[in-house]
Amino acid sequence: MKEVSKSQYFLYGAWVVSIIATLGSLYFSEIRGFIPCELCWFQRIFMYPLTLILGVATFQNDSGLRKIILPMSIVGGTISILHYLEQKIEGFGGIKPCASGVPCNAEYINWLGFITIPFLALTAFVFITIFTLLSANKK
Repeated sequence: MKEVSKSQYFLYGAWVVSIIATLGSLYFSEIRGFIPCELCWFQRIFMYPLTLILGVATFQNDSGLRKIILPMSIVGGTISILHYLEQKIEGFGGIKPCASGVPCNAEYINWLGFITIPFLALTAFVFITIFTLLSANKK
């Protein structure tokens, strides 16, 4: 029987987070009917591939894929921060204001007064980043 390393557990944790985030975004758009804004689409562009890449990294125990995972999670998290600021700080226009479709400052959910969809995405990107960094340090 093959022994599982600590790094593989961290990769597995990052993979589970990415699956939950991906299924959550699909739930909000496909079941709840929330139309994603432009910044939501960019966050999805960085999250959805992480589900596949982290799945491969987990089952191959390849923490070398962190060269791909970390930039994607950091850029996705940065977009989430900008999106969250656009929602929560009046007058903050972000890098490029949304020109058509759903405005990026719209809040479909606002749990406890601060948890919005970009906040949830940011949380997922942060956990993926932390787990990926931990996977590189534990053998």
